[in-house]
Amino acid sequence: MPTSTSTGNRGRPNGSMTAAVLYAPRDLRIEQRPVPTPSEGEVLVRILSVGVCGSDVHYYEHGRIADFVVRSPLVLGHESSGQIVEVGKGVSRARVGERVAIEPGVPCGHCGQCRAGRYNLCPNIRFHGTPPVDGTLSEFVAVRSELAYSVPDEISDNAAALLEPLSVGIWANHKAGTRTGTSLLIAGAGPIGLVTVMVARAAGATRIAVSDVNRNRLSAAVASGATETAVPGSDDLAGEFDAFIDCSGSAAAIDAGVRLVRPAGSVVLVGMGADELRLPFGLVQQRELVITGTFRYANTWPTAIALAASGRVSLDDLVTGEYGLADTEKALTAGRDQRSVKAVVRPTLRDPHRAKGHKSKITVE
Repeated sequence: MPTSTSTGNRGRPNGSMTAAVLYAPRDLRIEQRPVPTPSEGEVLVRILSVGVCGSDVHYYEHGRIADFVVRSPLVLGHESSGQIVEVGKGVSRARVGERVAIEPGVPCGHCGQCRAGRYNLCPNIRFHGTPPVDGTLSEFVAVRSELAYSVPDEISDNAAALLEPLSVGIWANHKAGTRTGTSLLIAGAGPIGLVTVMVARAAGATRIAVSDVNRNRLSAAVASGATETAVPGSDDLAGEFDAFIDCSGSAAAIDAGVRLVRPAGSVVLVGMGADELRLPFGLVQQRELVITGTFRYANTWPTAIALAASGRVSLDDLVTGEYGLADTEKALTAGRDQRSVKAVVRPTLRDPHRAKGHKSKITVE
């Protein structure tokens, strides 16, 4: 059973906290900031684990993603878990001490998209670690109470943080219509591809094929539930699939995947890559394929918690390195090692030796 980290009786500290702050590409500084005070309807969370996302790495390397540009000091991080240590006005004090997973997007709640339940498409959403909104690579964060989801003891601190990428996989499978008996092709065996595999397996997909240019990651895909794997350009994939989910962002992978979808099948584009793509339009018309993009997720957290708590997905198996907050830069560059799957930052981690090695049950050689 996964273990959680208890903060014991440690409550709200006085004064300052440590945060990892990005000033410019490859200019990350560990500095002191005031501990936030929760406003009405908010809770103060002591951060216990933060997963490193590809977007964090992109901001670190380039200082921008599309129109989102780091123009002022920014705290990265949005895959987060922690423990509530203080509550604001209107929030029950009974919540103090709860271990929680944080949903990082704060929608306005009033626009047409929010009212329709598509709050992920809210034009005014404020998302952690996305300029100019600070993220969670710090010791404490104040968040809206309803976005701090209580998690059971069966879910570890790391797994609770990784409920965020798991939600991406849940949303992708929802868009693909994955269910019992589905045949599914997934391009890309990075962390998002792997959680997409896990969700597909839990949903009852009987054929789950995964393609990736990195043969090392294909072994991780098999461990996550893939029934077959292939290197793009090979002839290892036979037949057609009910749906194709791209988690690579590769134009070549998308073109190849679309061609393997059966008539009336689905194509779901998750990976971030080129701004423009060329698609086999004649084939899309002739097969009446349904092509859709995804933007994060909506209303997925209860499902994510249930999947992780039941053991139907094994998020702890993805973690290949733990780092203290002072070593955030090492965590952001861990992906340069082909053996790395998922790095997490543990702000409470004080033993630097725990940052070494690859402890994932998923073997990447």
